[in-house]
Amino acid sequence: MDAAGDGAFAPPLRSRPRARTAFLLCAAAALAAGTVPASAQARVAPEPDPVVVLDCFSKAHIQPEEYLLACGDGNSRLVRLQWEKWGSKNATATGTNLVNDCRPYCAAGRFHPYPVTVTLSNPKPWPDHPDVQRFTTIRLLYTDAAPAPVPKDVTFKLFP
Repeated sequence: MDAAGDGAFAPPLRSRPRARTAFLLCAAAALAAGTVPASAQARVAPEPDPVVVLDCFSKAHIQPEEYLLACGDGNSRLVRLQWEKWGSKNATATGTNLVNDCRPYCAAGRFHPYPVTVTLSNPKPWPDHPDVQRFTTIRLLYTDAAPAPVPKDVTFKLFP
């Protein structure tokens, strides 16, 4: 007679261990299928560190929003820089060059805005950190008027 007393057939108790064993085997097979030997995995070269630009104090920056051009007196700086590209060979941004007119002298002068396109280029190893590349050239292309006597398109070397 069955345990319930209604005459129905009860499955043997050992069917539960079989279900658990089947479940464990399926789980183990799924885990094994998801693992790939290290020798079969695709090797991806690590990405190089991004090129940096150094400020007046030799601090490295990536896509700075502002950049001081005149380290000695602070009379020329780039502001509101919007970087369109920052690559391993060059970087390009648009922004504003704020330049002091130094009239009648720099301490009494006024800053004037000049829209500009900025291009950083010529990456070279940073002497203090040879494994890091830093841009060594900056080009300013004034998209409207340029501050006198600066040409509308000027390129110069950045700090060592």
